[in-house]
Amino acid sequence: MDFTFSAATGVPFLMLCMFAIVAVGYLLGRVTIKGVSLGTAGVFIVALVFGCLFYKDLSAALTVGGESFISGALKIVENIGLMFFVTAVGFIAGPGFVANFKKNFKSYVLLGLVIIVAGALACIGCILIGRNFSDLTHAELTAMMTGIFSGALTSTPAFSAAKDAVGAGLDSIVSTGYGIAYLFGVVGVVLFVQLIPKIVRADVAAERAKITATDTGKKRVQNGKLIEMDDYGFMPLALAILIGVVVGSLKFGNFSLTTTGGCLLSGLVFGHFGRIGKISLMPKATTLKAMRELGLVFFLMGAGISGGSRFIELFEGIYFVYGIIMTVVPMIIGFLVAKYVLKLPLFNNLGSLTGGMTSTPALGTLINVAGTEDVASAYAATYPIALISVVFASQLIIIFFS
Repeated sequence: MDFTFSAATGVPFLMLCMFAIVAVGYLLGRVTIKGVSLGTAGVFIVALVFGCLFYKDLSAALTVGGESFISGALKIVENIGLMFFVTAVGFIAGPGFVANFKKNFKSYVLLGLVIIVAGALACIGCILIGRNFSDLTHAELTAMMTGIFSGALTSTPAFSAAKDAVGAGLDSIVSTGYGIAYLFGVVGVVLFVQLIPKIVRADVAAERAKITATDTGKKRVQNGKLIEMDDYGFMPLALAILIGVVVGSLKFGNFSLTTTGGCLLSGLVFGHFGRIGKISLMPKATTLKAMRELGLVFFLMGAGISGGSRFIELFEGIYFVYGIIMTVVPMIIGFLVAKYVLKLPLFNNLGSLTGGMTSTPALGTLINVAGTEDVASAYAATYPIALISVVFASQLIIIFFS
């Protein structure tokens, strides 16, 4: 399509379209077919389409000194969203993380590791197979497969870590791979947690009673006696982000936590301790939920637009098949290990599976299926381990297979 922009009209157009992407994306996310919906992922799909249609023309128009600044602007949007999202996730999971870690290491934490290792091995297998058929260089193919891996597990932090690890020039390929696999990554797990109870003909009431009885999740009791730095908790959130960025920038050889891992770790620590003396370190629950959602929207929007720039050029049906493999293999292996090796009750199994697959949409679906929010305790115990592990796995795959 041929569109004509100037620098003066391009900037307002881009800003206007960002809000339009969010609005249309949420509308798309609300579309439900037999109980399945995209949710926030709708924003990413719309942003990807927008990038396919407009990125090239906007990039040509938005220049300073002959250099386009659209990629830099989108990177800022991505990074701000990323910091909000992963730090808020850390705060939310922090209060019950240590207790669940001690109590359920074999059943929850080990399962998270099993799922990520299975997914990483599936990704490596696809890389080795793909080298025989792809016209991409080894570095480009690894970037694509790692993007598919993060999309298959719907892992925004892994996506970001992969983009950081491959560096400029290949990050758009990661975004493309993420976009190709993300759709099935969401829908596949959502369908799985709805279908499994029907396939095994589970007694939902009995399974609900089991997870309610074994739930070890703890909620932090708010103390009115603590000193709040501000009404919403923005100060401790900002402090956690600051520390997370510093920690994530530290390098150990070629390896670092990156902003993703640093902010997640910082959020977990802040969330676990909750205070320093009489000073509260916990933002309000409503603030954390809002920042998590806003951050995710910003990140998916920025990444989707940039990913759309080469989506049509790089899309191949085989990559979609690779995405299905990287979603289905760890999901099935995780379920079987939880059922037959760890002997977890059904809803503990599926709750920890959604955490290991880092699938928040699937957790929401499972809560409706189980009829109790107690499944979230299994999710919360597995999710941080899986999230950190998938970040490490993405970086290691890039280091050893590029």
